[in-house]
Amino acid sequence: MEKGMISVDQWSEGSQAYFLTHLHADHTKGLSSKWNKGPLFCSPITAKLFPAKFPGFKFSLLRVLEIGSSHTLSLASPSTGLEAMVQVTPIDAHHCPGAVMYLFRGELGCMLYTGDFRWEATSARAELGKTMLRNALGGDRVDFLYLDNTYCNPSYSFPPREVVAQQVVDIIASHPDHDIIIGIDTLGKEDLLLHISRALRIKIWVWPERLQTMHLLGFHNIFTTKTSLTRVRAVPRYSFSVDTLEGLNTMRPTIGIMPSGLPWVVRPLEENCDSIGSSLPIWHHIGSKWRTNGVAHVDRSQPNEKSSSAQGFHRYIYSVMYSDHSCFGEIQEFIKFVQPSNMRGIVSSSSCYIDPLYYLGHLRGANQPHLQSGKKFQRRELDESVDPVQTKSVLGCSKYTEAKRKRERSVKVNCLSVHTNRVSVLRRVRRGAKIVEIDGLD
Repeated sequence: MEKGMISVDQWSEGSQAYFLTHLHADHTKGLSSKWNKGPLFCSPITAKLFPAKFPGFKFSLLRVLEIGSSHTLSLASPSTGLEAMVQVTPIDAHHCPGAVMYLFRGELGCMLYTGDFRWEATSARAELGKTMLRNALGGDRVDFLYLDNTYCNPSYSFPPREVVAQQVVDIIASHPDHDIIIGIDTLGKEDLLLHISRALRIKIWVWPERLQTMHLLGFHNIFTTKTSLTRVRAVPRYSFSVDTLEGLNTMRPTIGIMPSGLPWVVRPLEENCDSIGSSLPIWHHIGSKWRTNGVAHVDRSQPNEKSSSAQGFHRYIYSVMYSDHSCFGEIQEFIKFVQPSNMRGIVSSSSCYIDPLYYLGHLRGANQPHLQSGKKFQRRELDESVDPVQTKSVLGCSKYTEAKRKRERSVKVNCLSVHTNRVSVLRRVRRGAKIVEIDGLD
């Protein structure tokens, strides 16, 4: 499809229609309350959250698309001026509230843009999404797949989120005399917090802006801004750090839990270290099961798929593999399901970019050239016509620049780092953690 027709998660290009996958900051870069370039399509939940994110936005520009329903757009070819009909279907991306994939079909081909997504094989919700996508395709082959390749590396293997959520409950229950700090983003991880609240029958503290989001999502009686009502607090990721936890422990016993697909930035504790982190087992993925490594101090005679990985990275901190992105095995299964003729990752970084063709190119549809095994391809070798700084999709969907991804991702495989922000002491106190902030982790 020609450039200038459709843009996805890109707000500076001149297009006829704009599509927003979800409201995380790395997908709204360039979108503001004053933005007015054209019609903006999104899911119903995203539309509901939009005014709080962009107050003063001209909401007559919003076009709400029901998930699973196909919608037809009449666009014009920039080169010929002729009418081009495009059918778009939003599919639940299972990432955060309102997140969707977009399937575009029309005279100029079939393209699937995943945005950020999680494709859990054991999830009933994912099964519904699979049926929805199959029905939307109607037997057509995907010509081009734009894929969330955040964890497109065989080293990443996560348990289902419901498994890890129960592990978090176990951690909290095993520390009845501790306050609990959980690092989250401004949107996402709601299912984790709901599971904790229901399992332990407690309220969860959140900062005021997050409480507003919870109310917009329909959660009115579970979350609070009163610290006296609960010992469990969900705080912004930037306020979650070793210094924060050490400072809080000078006042009350406190542990921190960081739910993320990436390992946290503090070196793991040694097995014989006397810490709270050594009181729970560490589980590893073997075949299709999650099993103990034998160093656990808790009796679990029959480990199974309901066990997950919880690792102490500091005497006050647990890192748990709760991710809203697909791990490598899930990406692999998704590509097998879609069988695209070609694909490209939507996440790029100058130092850590992993093109999905490198590991998964052989899973593309029939008659596609295979990559040579063992050869490490650089971005410029995939398409000599591609600008190494910024690439464009066939739909005119601008890719993330390398510089942009470097700013937005504080943590990457083999290039872990912490970036600090300057945020006022007043804001930090208001949001429940005072010492040091870090940028969001995936």
